[in-house]
Amino acid sequence: MKQRALGATGTSISEVGLGCWQFGGDFGPIADETAFGVMQAAVDSGIRFFDTADVYGAGRSESLIGEFLKGCKEPVFVATKFGRGPGVYPDGYSEDALRRAVDAALERLQRDTLDLLQLHCVPVEVLRQGKVFDWLRRVQEEGLIRHFGASVETDEQGMLCLEQDGMVSLQVIFNIFRQKPLERLLPTAKQRGVGIIVRLPLASGLLSGRYTRETRFAETDHRNYNREGKAFSVGETFAGLPFEKGLALTDALRQYVPADMTLAQMALRWILDHDAVSTIIPGASSPEQAKGNSMAAALRPLSKQLHDTLARFYREEVAPHIRGVY
Repeated sequence: MKQRALGATGTSISEVGLGCWQFGGDFGPIADETAFGVMQAAVDSGIRFFDTADVYGAGRSESLIGEFLKGCKEPVFVATKFGRGPGVYPDGYSEDALRRAVDAALERLQRDTLDLLQLHCVPVEVLRQGKVFDWLRRVQEEGLIRHFGASVETDEQGMLCLEQDGMVSLQVIFNIFRQKPLERLLPTAKQRGVGIIVRLPLASGLLSGRYTRETRFAETDHRNYNREGKAFSVGETFAGLPFEKGLALTDALRQYVPADMTLAQMALRWILDHDAVSTIIPGASSPEQAKGNSMAAALRPLSKQLHDTLARFYREEVAPHIRGVY
């Protein structure tokens, strides 16, 4: 597994990580044993970066990670998040709330210090006020967190975060169906030494090529209940595309897949070809998926011609259909 720098921190992380949202049950039920198997397969494949949040399963994802890492012999960098919990989002932000969240995350993860604490898609007004960054700096000075960053939904939110001293990472939605960050956000982050963590690299699984019109998702799966953005930002589900349109676009992409790659591999490699990216965090609901995702690091880069073709495909075929803030 290749390593990349997390911004200007001097810390190296695996360029393929493991997204752990699914351990909270928002993609359907997942047994503890399955979650442990996924994490073990990830570590065995060289993955050393896990991403989670306090609200994934009301802390269940963090707790499972903490229990797994207690017996793990390999060092794993764990990034978690604060800002979407009950009583906090959308207008309950305070230093006390942040400190309570940090304490709870430390207990669940069974650690003395959080490697990376990210603001979790907090309202743009909170970012503009800036007080939340002062709170982060104080808990960092006290040794409760090593680094802080932010997970954002829009370029505007990302650019506001990039103005803040001490910011080491931005987590963004970035994939073949979601290329807008290339215009301004990624170049600015690279210039300022801020690492990019890419979530939803496969657009909630659309870019895996496994879905059809007959595919059905569990009632508790956000790919079922959040298709129209009824629970949270519509962009977090299928990259903001209507499911049926996403299927058609996925089928259209197949003609561009190199002969020695799968569609999913091309999609992951496309992201890794951008050097502003520190790591991608595809989720996995089985050990086999975790192993398969890790292989993206060993793939050859895509050709410039293919990158140009996929950029044109995005502009002409995809961008007009994306819904929600971006």
